[in-house]
Amino acid sequence: MNPSSPAPRSNPGPTWGYRFLLAFERWAPRWVFRPVLMAGTWVGLAFMPAQRAHSRAYLTHVLGRAPRLVEVWEHFYAFADFLVLKLRAGHEVKIHCTLGPENHDEFTALAESDRPALFGTFHFGWSDLLGYLLSDWDRPVSVLRTRVGNSDDTRLLGERFGGKVTFLWVNDPANFLFELKDALQAGVSLAVKCDRVDFSARTEVFEFLGERRVFPFTIYYLAVLFNRPVVFCLGLPSAEPDAMSVLASPIFTPDPAQGRKENLAAAHAHFQGVLRQLEGVLRREPMLWFNFLPLNAVASTPAA
Repeated sequence: MNPSSPAPRSNPGPTWGYRFLLAFERWAPRWVFRPVLMAGTWVGLAFMPAQRAHSRAYLTHVLGRAPRLVEVWEHFYAFADFLVLKLRAGHEVKIHCTLGPENHDEFTALAESDRPALFGTFHFGWSDLLGYLLSDWDRPVSVLRTRVGNSDDTRLLGERFGGKVTFLWVNDPANFLFELKDALQAGVSLAVKCDRVDFSARTEVFEFLGERRVFPFTIYYLAVLFNRPVVFCLGLPSAEPDAMSVLASPIFTPDPAQGRKENLAAAHAHFQGVLRQLEGVLRREPMLWFNFLPLNAVASTPAA
């Protein structure tokens, strides 16, 4: 990790915005709250030109055409709707998780074991709520996050999960590297989002959305260094209210009989498969990509 990278001071919007959303959702009837949230999304769309431009650029890639204005609004609204759910989940609502059939047995065997692991995900869909799935197995996890000013959703979820989930703040250089090493040596599992390169000291080039793009790769260096398995999960909304379907990837396990170069080559192939899985889901559910930032940079040199 590269904890010296700059970090935003706060999420977009006013510092009191999350508290207002939670209070309004709790006390307003649904038939009042939903139209207000929809109207507020139009306001956010108007006053967030940078995020609007990034949403339009992403949707152009994933849809294969320029999006209509209402589709950009749908992208913003999908995120606003999920943000409300995160705030509710951190306060009182239980999210029910169902693990999909793909790689179900392999993931369950790892989750039920006492072996520490590295759990990867992305700024996609309901993936921020995957702690509910891991908590079913009573597994202690440290989540790598960026500390920002108005992050009540993170604070509330941390309080909800209690002692089983802790946070390692990647933009706290005075403590981060020591805490990361201590957590790994203590056998704690880590949860890492692997789409933004801001705080990653290791990057590699992968095919994604029609281009060769740069992605963080540090999770695999940690896997090889500390002999940890790596598995990625995607959280998708289920047909049932307050329920989530979880899609797990195959598991990458370093081979102690192989050298570092061979293990990293196998890791590269594993992550490329994960990104293909992610892209396939995005083609079906394009509004669930919650990165209102520029897409990962296109590589200028051929992939090794």
